Amino acid sequence: MDRTAQLTARVTERGIAYDPPSAAPSAASLHVRAARVLAANWTGTSTVPSRNLYPHQWSWDSAFIAIGLRHLSPLRAQRELETLLAAQWGDGRVPHIVFSPSVPLDAYFPSPDFWRSSSAGRAAGAPRTVQTSGIVQPPVHALAAWLVHRADPGLSWARGFLARVYPRLAAWHRYLLRRRDLGGGGLVSVVHPWEQGMDNSPCWDGPLARVTPAPAHSFRRADLAHGAPTDRPTDLDYGRYVRLAADYRDRGYADDGGEFARADGGGEFAVEDPSFNALLIASEHALARVATELGAPGAGRHARAERLTAALVERLWDDASGMFLCRDLRGGPIRERSVSGLVPLLLPGLPREVSGALLSTLRGPHFAARTGLVPSYDLRGPAFEPNRYWRGPAWFNTAWLVERGLRAHGEKATAEDLRTAFLRTAGDSGFAEYVDPGTGEACGAPGFGWTAALTLDLLHDVDGAVETGEEGGDRR
Repeated sequence: MDRTAQLTARVTERGIAYDPPSAAPSAASLHVRAARVLAANWTGTSTVPSRNLYPHQWSWDSAFIAIGLRHLSPLRAQRELETLLAAQWGDGRVPHIVFSPSVPLDAYFPSPDFWRSSSAGRAAGAPRTVQTSGIVQPPVHALAAWLVHRADPGLSWARGFLARVYPRLAAWHRYLLRRRDLGGGGLVSVVHPWEQGMDNSPCWDGPLARVTPAPAHSFRRADLAHGAPTDRPTDLDYGRYVRLAADYRDRGYADDGGEFARADGGGEFAVEDPSFNALLIASEHALARVATELGAPGAGRHARAERLTAALVERLWDDASGMFLCRDLRGGPIRERSVSGLVPLLLPGLPREVSGALLSTLRGPHFAARTGLVPSYDLRGPAFEPNRYWRGPAWFNTAWLVERGLRAHGEKATAEDLRTAFLRTAGDSGFAEYVDPGTGEACGAPGFGWTAALTLDLLHDVDGAVETGEEGGDRR
């Protein structure tokens, strides 16, 4: 019986956990409750974000979940990543959804019969025996793999964990760097809002306005059966998401940089996003550490991460906003402030004036929410909605990333304030998917996977500087 199973059994029998990271009863209770969420969402091979709203395996969710699971069961954390990477395509992409064959088709849309991965994705090397989507999500996976390895190096070595995931992670990064540099400036582009992960952000309103939505009668939204319509994307936006995904599928999931960069048509959505690229950079640093651990050269990956950092600053930094902005390849900089522009705080190689300005923006009126969390969109922005999906609510994964970035830049007091707000609100909200940044009101799905997992991570003591691939400490 692994440590998670032991913990779950003891929770059931006596209502307590094994020795928690903190002796405080509130921390012990939070630890047990978070562990229960992850136990309830475990399928036997992976963890679903939410049993009802998201009943399959999601790519960046699993990376965040593995980071939390390492504190309960390093074995299960390894399996989480291995299950996801087993569905990798031949061209290196890691699909954003791996579908469970036991879930009815009408439980989630777009379903496997929409994506048709094994047929439409044949030329790109989609797996034949596993059904997946055809788009991707942010590349947090190498960072997660490194942290999972560090949680129990003995088990990792005994199972050959790093040796097995390293080639897949390297192929994943190679796909992004070679096939998705659609703007030619060294950064990765996303071709659908779902790829960036912050699906309904106001940042996408401009690029999406070019997209003719799919007819409303051509799809059925399963999400509205599990969430309030006021919390979810509008039908118009959803129709545009469906159109983009269908067009990409009908092109055989091909990535053609010339088509996307063209100004006279084609490539309706192609955006360079700061958080997606920052997570790739952080994972490049982590992959360098993995390579070194395996006895392979890692310096080249560190150097690549530094070049990507320079490209990020050159292409997406905006002095006037004091943060990074998205760049629409057909329309130029997108002048909307979102939490995506703060996530590059993760990176150790930022120029001092850039990190300083980011810290000022984080503490200023655009992002200083009453809960102490970080809103997903500018509190003063014209499109701000406190409860609607990524248009203002505070999310726990982005709070975790910003907290990690604060520690990376020596801002321990501010990081501790954010950590405290995170833990308080996660517990009070029932580990909600996201919350109103002003009131902490729970929104979206309850018992959400990454909220529970990252709660566990933040309950563990911080030992020195946060590790982003450079030397430094780590949450153990």
